[in-house]
Amino acid sequence: MGTLVLTSLSISLGIFFCFVGTLKLTQVVSYEMHKDLKKNFAAQAKVFPVLPSFGVKVSPKLYREVVGWTEVVCGLALLFMPGHIKQVANVILFLTVSLAIFSHWKINDRLDRIAPAIVFALMLICRFAISLQHSRRKNRPAVDSSGLDRKAE
Repeated sequence: MGTLVLTSLSISLGIFFCFVGTLKLTQVVSYEMHKDLKKNFAAQAKVFPVLPSFGVKVSPKLYREVVGWTEVVCGLALLFMPGHIKQVANVILFLTVSLAIFSHWKINDRLDRIAPAIVFALMLICRFAISLQHSRRKNRPAVDSSGLDRKAE
């Protein structure tokens, strides 16, 4: 059961992040969405954490492209790569989505703009937790009915 859920989450999150990353990188999919994302990243670049305190400005175009490529690459990793690479991609995507939530909050966006990021952050947390449980269950030693470890014999 855990494998089915883990696989389903990996596939759906992988496809979603590949799609959203592509929207950020190119206008081929939707010109209006791409235009809206460009405007949104211009506002978010102004509140990018840490760098403004050092007097460094973030280019909105570079910020959008880095986030877009990160989402595409990590989405492809969730779709096609094995075990530990998926976990790393999961964590990177979670950090990226957390940054998006922070940025939306900092520029006082409405909840309808923040909600999708919150939902996908929760899905990434669920995928990570299920993956950890699955790997622990796989690595747990087999115990017979007498309570003895069969691998020790």
